[in-house]
Amino acid sequence: MKIAILSRNEKLYSTKRLIEACEQRGHGVEVIDTLSCYMNITSNNPKIHYKGRILDEFDAIIPRIGSDVTFYGTSVVRQFEMMGVYTLNKSIAITRSRDKLRSMQILAGHNIALPITGFASSADDIKDLIQMVGGAPLVVKLLEGTQGLGVVLAETNKAAESVLGAFMELKANILVQEYVKEAQGADIRCFVIEDKVVASIKRQAPDGEFRSNLHRGGTASLVEISNQEKGLAIQAAKVLGLSVAGVDILRTQKGPVVIEVNSSPGLEGIETASKVDIASLIIEYIENNSTIENKKSKNNL
Repeated sequence: MKIAILSRNEKLYSTKRLIEACEQRGHGVEVIDTLSCYMNITSNNPKIHYKGRILDEFDAIIPRIGSDVTFYGTSVVRQFEMMGVYTLNKSIAITRSRDKLRSMQILAGHNIALPITGFASSADDIKDLIQMVGGAPLVVKLLEGTQGLGVVLAETNKAAESVLGAFMELKANILVQEYVKEAQGADIRCFVIEDKVVASIKRQAPDGEFRSNLHRGGTASLVEISNQEKGLAIQAAKVLGLSVAGVDILRTQKGPVVIEVNSSPGLEGIETASKVDIASLIIEYIENNSTIENKKSKNNL
């Protein structure tokens, strides 16, 4: 097979591991800078051009679309789909997962357990919004944030009012969520490939920090998860339409809840902690599913 990895940086750990896995399994592989692609959008013969050549030799693509290029990145993925190329995660699924509000609404609509979450536009509703999620402490999240950026813990109602007021003044779209104190700054990252959790780790925030993201100094360790947590992670990825996903779960007194679903989960922390060769499992999944999917696409043309 010839596989393209859509990534803006071939030196990133995840991209390098996927290259290695492709080569070890005998596949041709190329890293394609998403923003360097340009598209010929026609009804009968859609094409993608890249640095002066037409990209028509790939059997499958692996989207590693950064959150800052979601709009253009998913348009490139969609163009590959129009060309009948197998894509690991579909463009619509990536778009769903990147929009925190939309993903929460979809998950809630399928009865996926979530923390109490509020959304509002008017500063006049701030006090009611705070009470609706149970009052401080609470977590304020920018819808466009990633890797823990744009996530603030408001420890008092007054602080929450100030933070929410400031974000609304800036016309920022925000979610407000209950703070799960019993999680003690830890969450569970479940790496899902289709209908299986292939690895799971506990991410622990450093002292004085509530965000457990590894990019914010969090640490990762191997963790055993329950059947309930496995089922929750698999179902969350499924309802968003993701074949591969990183599903983040908090353990609460009422049971596990999903806080986020990532369509381009990083491999470094979870491979290092779990010792699972996730990159190879991803390529194996593509091998087993791309031929079937491409046959379906051709039959539906």
